[in-house]
Order: sequence, then C-alpha cells, then structure tokens
Amino acid sequence: MAVLQLFDKLLQFPLFQGMSRDDLEIVAGHTRFGFMKLGAGKTVVKSGDTCNQLYFLINGTLKVRTYADDYGYMVEEQMMAPNIVQLESIFGYYQRYTHDFVAQTDVNFITIDKEEVVRLTEDFLVFRLNMMNHFATQTQKQMRQVWNRPPQSLEARVIRFLSQHSTYPAGHKVFNILMTRLAEEVNDSRLNVSRVLNEMQHKGLVTLSRGKIEIQQLERLLYTK
Repeated sequence: MAVLQLFDKLLQFPLFQGMSRDDLEIVAGHTRFGFMKLGAGKTVVKSGDTCNQLYFLINGTLKVRTYADDYGYMVEEQMMAPNIVQLESIFGYYQRYTHDFVAQTDVNFITIDKEEVVRLTEDFLVFRLNMMNHFATQTQKQMRQVWNRPPQSLEARVIRFLSQHSTYPAGHKVFNILMTRLAEEVNDSRLNVSRVLNEMQHKGLVTLSRGKIEIQQLERLLYTK
C-alpha cells in the first residue's frame, strides 16, 4: 500500500486523528503493518481468542455475535468500516475477545501487533491520548448507566434489555432468544412479554419469529422509550 494511501486509511481511525504529518510519516515508515483480506463468511476472531493485535477494518462489513455466559441467547449485529475490532481487549484484566467477528462481505484489514501498539503509545503523545480517551469514554458511559432512571413500564424494560445487550446503539440487530428467557431477564411473565412484543411489532419496531427478535433500527426503539 502506497504511503499516501496508508495515511488516508489511518486517518479514518480516532487513534491517529490529530497526529501531524511528520508523525504519520514516522509511523508509516517505522511501524510493522499487516494487511489482510477475507472473503464473506470467514471468521476473523472468535470469543475467547487472545487479543494480540489490533484489526483496523478499512473495507466491508462484519457480523458481530455475542453469547450469554450460559449460551441461553445470542445477539447478532453489524460492524461497518472504518472500525477497530474490540480495541478495549488489547490491554486490561481480560485480554481476550468477547464477541465472534465474521465477515459478512469481503473485508480488508490493516493489522498492528500488540508490541507495535505499545511502542506507538510510548512514542506518540497524540496516539496515547487518543487511546486514553477511548478507554475513559467507555468507562464513563458504563458508570453512568446505573444512575439512569429505572424503566416505568414493561415495554421500557424490554427496550432497555435490548439496548444494553447491543454493542452498538444503532442499526440492525437480531436477538436469538426464547420468550421464556426474555421474560426471566425482564422479571415478568411470558404472556405479558409476548403481548408487549406483539404491540412493538404492530408499531413496526420489531419483527418476531420463533425464538427470534429482529430489529431493523435500534435507534427507533431508543427514541420511543
């Protein structure tokens, strides 16, 4: 990949934004980048795999699958370029992926090994601040959730469950979950949950089938809360 083209690709990602041209030239000339292409249907990483490099998605779309600890339900979402595959897993207590990432279309990545990521954080202040901002923002959002006003209706509790179990607060989602399990999660009866979901389907917010809740646009649900 030509240097100028590499500059353009890197600047799509928050980690490199704000870096000077001189710094980017050093990064491009002294960092060991990998380049990877996968066809649709191929697995990028699986939940539980060790995170020993960063995957920068520069083209295409990924399916992101997340499973409950007991595998009682699963959520499938989409990740579109440009994006980074679970940046938060490169450091910290649990340095493993917590989702399955599968190519939905043909995809292209720039990859950077963990050793190179550490060197970039040591050598470039802007890169280090961008990394810290990412982690701090995630922590602040999670800490704020416990102070949100509790849902005042069963529909609001269902919407909260769907949104809190989505990695991205927008876009297409598919929940593979039985009605009885969802009822347990929102602490209500199966009959009441079924009634609420059918009302939501009548409003065009969800599409129901056996063991599955499909949401075309999660942001529409959040707007109705």
